[in-house]
Amino acid sequence: AVVSTQSTGYHIHVLFWQNNKDHVESALNLRNNFINRYRLNNKTCTIAAGNPAFGHEMCVFEVDWNPAGPFTTAQYSFFIPPYRLQETSFWMLQNKGDHDVFIHPNSGCETDDHTKWNTFSGAKWPIDASVFTCNYPGCKPNTRS
Repeated sequence: AVVSTQSTGYHIHVLFWQNNKDHVESALNLRNNFINRYRLNNKTCTIAAGNPAFGHEMCVFEVDWNPAGPFTTAQYSFFIPPYRLQETSFWMLQNKGDHDVFIHPNSGCETDDHTKWNTFSGAKWPIDASVFTCNYPGCKPNTRS
């Protein structure tokens, strides 16, 4: 079947071990470097993490210091509009060091966005898809045989 859902934005997540002082420090340095590189100071995301956020500008989500949502470890993320995906993901992959990066689209279908239409750089962490809902348009992709 051909899926015709389109993304209105992306998330770039960085996963890290919250109980390892060195890993936390380097993860926060990476976060700060990304924020400075893309001038995201004071651009905290005010949208819900599952909101496809059509037309929203790039922004920074708060750090989750413990497992939260579908993630089994600490993580932070950025909302990335489609036209900024290539440059931001390329920068992140070049600068991630020993951190694991998870990138996924925001189509409105959180389950597929996180489990089928994603990419990991580094270790592939388990994702708990049971937390997702499909409250946005695009949750049930149009399919053709």
